[in-house]
Amino acid sequence: MTGGREELKLLGTWASPFVIRVKLALSFKGLSYENVEEDLYHNKSELLLTSNPVHKKVPVLVHNGKPVCESQLIVQYIDEAFSTDGPSLLPAEPYERAMARFWAAYIDDKLFVSALQAGRAKTEEEKAEALKQTFAEEKTLVAAFKECSKGKPFFCGDSVGYLDIVLGGLIPLAYVGEARFGIKLFDSTRSPLLEAWVERFGALDAAKAILPEVDKLIEYSKAKQARAAAVAAAARN
Repeated sequence: MTGGREELKLLGTWASPFVIRVKLALSFKGLSYENVEEDLYHNKSELLLTSNPVHKKVPVLVHNGKPVCESQLIVQYIDEAFSTDGPSLLPAEPYERAMARFWAAYIDDKLFVSALQAGRAKTEEEKAEALKQTFAEEKTLVAAFKECSKGKPFFCGDSVGYLDIVLGGLIPLAYVGEARFGIKLFDSTRSPLLEAWVERFGALDAAKAILPEVDKLIEYSKAKQARAAAVAAAARN
């Protein structure tokens, strides 16, 4: 572990965008950790249940026996607890730091939720309405990128920062949405700045080491959908 002094253990599942987010932060900070793959459907570990007793969800980062939950909070914690390791992720200036946290919440609470609703829509009308909302929120995020990046390659400027990590965890999910449901989240016509950002971010070694193969995610998504359908059918019988 880091310097032989720190014990880091990540409880998660490989396909979760929120777990991927934390892994990206650890990768860009250059931190070693033990990865613990959880079985969320059949056998959650005792460590997970005691580390996150409220939601019993992943990811959970256990640092020297102390658990930290919720992906955005974990990324912030990593940046603060390991401030001398790797690049800083959150801006040092208070206003910029607050804005980074604001837009990170926007990504999860608005963009991610709307895109998820579009993928889960049961009718074309529901899908169209969800996509309309998603694309409106994407437009707002493009404006945020312009403001935060100030014309530079990443949200944080010349190098990857907190917002890049937060949005970066959703990149694989965006590819799955395009392949399975025809939902292209980052489009060259609608959001060329974000599409270019996706390419730049995904080409970085620290990102390539973490981002899972899209084909594997597609198969996982299909299996998860089939499992949910089987459970629903069993409940009706």
